[in-house]
Amino acid sequence: MIRVYNTLSKQKEEFQPLQEGKVGIYLCGPTVYDKSHIGHMVGPIIFDTIKRYLSYSGYEVTWVVNITDVDDKLIVKSRERNLPMDAIAAEMTADYLGNLAALGVDQIDHMPKATEHIGDIIQFTQDLIDKGFAYAVDGDVFFDVAADQQYGKLSNRSADTAQGEGGEAASRKKSASDFALWKAAKEGEPSWDSPWGKGRPGWHIECSAMSRGILGESFDIHGGGLDLVFPHHENELAQSECCHGKPMVKYWMHNGLMRAGGASGKVGGRSDRDGEETETQATVETKISRSKGAGGLADLIETHGGERIRFFLLRTHYRSTIVFSEEGLQEAGTALESFYRLFERYQRITGNSFYELTPAVQRQAIDSDTLECEFLREIEALRLSYLGHMDDDFNTGGATSDLFDLVRSINRFIDQHDLEQGGTVEQQEALDAAVQTLRNLSAILGIFVTPPANACGNDELTDQLMELMIALRAEARASKNFEIADRIRDGLAAIGITIEDRKDGTGWRLG
Repeated sequence: MIRVYNTLSKQKEEFQPLQEGKVGIYLCGPTVYDKSHIGHMVGPIIFDTIKRYLSYSGYEVTWVVNITDVDDKLIVKSRERNLPMDAIAAEMTADYLGNLAALGVDQIDHMPKATEHIGDIIQFTQDLIDKGFAYAVDGDVFFDVAADQQYGKLSNRSADTAQGEGGEAASRKKSASDFALWKAAKEGEPSWDSPWGKGRPGWHIECSAMSRGILGESFDIHGGGLDLVFPHHENELAQSECCHGKPMVKYWMHNGLMRAGGASGKVGGRSDRDGEETETQATVETKISRSKGAGGLADLIETHGGERIRFFLLRTHYRSTIVFSEEGLQEAGTALESFYRLFERYQRITGNSFYELTPAVQRQAIDSDTLECEFLREIEALRLSYLGHMDDDFNTGGATSDLFDLVRSINRFIDQHDLEQGGTVEQQEALDAAVQTLRNLSAILGIFVTPPANACGNDELTDQLMELMIALRAEARASKNFEIADRIRDGLAAIGITIEDRKDGTGWRLG
């Protein structure tokens, strides 16, 4: 049974979608006025993994991520760069999509843009006016917060403490807490015709209209960062439920934010977070954002690779704070090396590539006959532990710990039976079954999809040079010139090349 933490109820609930066997997910995407930073990747990576797990659990999942391509920030950037707003939006959307691809986020089904749904937004706004929840003043349309008796139930804020947008429009509102559904156009700004004159949509109404257009008036999961609970998601909820007279979303899921800091703990040990923590306002205030100068995502991906960054983000429960640091990324890379070494070891033993194994599409019952083997009983226990963590509010931190335990168990089995020198048919079959389990479970996290770049030398010249260095080291050791042998090993290590002395000979790897 899958259980999820619902921000609305402030507790974990059994996951039961509105329509049996089907799940609709909406995740708030970026406002595309500048290049993406790593904070923008937290939600997509988390919900990409959540969709993978729900699909693995037998659900048919539709996942929507919107693009906000009309906004005050875009208009300001348009003026700064002397470029049309849509040109900047297209450029930054391409940057965002490229980063998603590099980080293995490939499960999104729909990416609607606000400018493609202007008609839906206008109709939604008119419906709210007709039902008495909104009012028009001089070309602006505002949501009347006082008309919604349940306003504030998501964020636990009262209408009296909520503050809407200020500026020139503030004097035309009934209350300071009212917020804009439609904004009258100023000279030189992008605009669309509407019943209230030329203008453009407010931020919150965009998501209400796009989610309704694709997922319907009610859907299962709405996700986003904790900083979006108020005002964005509170206002979305108010608009949609006042318009439709029914719950907008069954489960509101919010990921913790990322903040800069030191290393966030050793990678590979048991997780010290169970996801029960809730984010504090202090964390929200110190989150990584463009306004605080965060950036360089493309450079970060080039330096560390998408898999390392994805793994770094998934090692923590999604509701916990992610402490971003260069040291943390380096630790994540070191931790991944234990997996890469096992994959190479498995290929040496069997001749089969881990990456060519086909991961299971859905959960499968284990053949009880295989559990007669003590090793496979151990593997099965770890598999069930992994599934238990993922069933418990998608605890990827606990799940990654189980993957490390799988690696340790498989390596121990190989050592105990000296499988690099051969083994029985039964032992080989047990190894294959264990590695297949690792393949199945890691695929849910979206990792180990393709071999890491430069995990081992593929360049012919590099291979030849390394063969020469290994031969020279072997000659030095044979002549008992251990000082030279150690200098070769240590010198290679200093530039990131590891020499591995194995029973079947000496090999090497980057990292």
